[in-house]
Amino acid sequence: MLVAVPSHALREALLALQPRLRPGQRVAWATKGFEQHSLLLPHQVAREILGASVPIAVLSGPTFAREVGAGLPTAMTVASPDPSFAEALVRSLSGLNFRGYTSDDIVGVEVGGAVKNVIAIATGMADGLGFGANTRTALITRGLAEMTRLGLSLGARATTFMGLAALGDLVLTCTDDQSRNRRFGLALARGQSANDALRVIGQVVEGYDAARAVHAVAARQGIEMPIADAVYQVLHEGLSAPEAARALMERELRPEH
Repeated sequence: MLVAVPSHALREALLALQPRLRPGQRVAWATKGFEQHSLLLPHQVAREILGASVPIAVLSGPTFAREVGAGLPTAMTVASPDPSFAEALVRSLSGLNFRGYTSDDIVGVEVGGAVKNVIAIATGMADGLGFGANTRTALITRGLAEMTRLGLSLGARATTFMGLAALGDLVLTCTDDQSRNRRFGLALARGQSANDALRVIGQVVEGYDAARAVHAVAARQGIEMPIADAVYQVLHEGLSAPEAARALMERELRPEH
């Protein structure tokens, strides 16, 4: 069973699904992001509703749906604490133009999927302000560092963040205008309000709510995430995009690692 809904709808979808599951049936999802009110990752929501006996998995990684639908070569990650389920999913999904890789680090894969949308808004804002390739690359690289710090604090493995579901999805979402989150950042840089930009895009921009959730999880974990925090302040605290950029550049100098 594959569930493909935004993060805010995952709990409702699983609650509707749970009574209909047959014995031995397995559940996977393509949902990315922390649940807003609980700050749980998708697999934690699934465990609450489905229990520990139902095999679960998440599909993640750098995949624009239009390109997958067009049959263009694509690679992605299937993460599950049940290796046999991950392997079965990869075998069923993979083909001439679609290749899956397995992982047992479901926390790392889901943190990558949650944070990358926030960093994509930041790169969209930077590009919209005309800051250029140097800035975009710096945001992606330092955004990856923020994502990794948060993931490690939640129990993920560092190597996961160099893979498709973290670095790969981050690069994809930050650099191509098929990304709704990047387009949202571009609109904010042009001076549009968040509500106006959301209305023009006309689709779910998961980074909007994800910025609030990531901000809250980072505060709970005691993790410094200045880029994600700047996006949160622009979206939910009234800071302008130029002010956010200035605040990031004026931070205290420090070693990279």
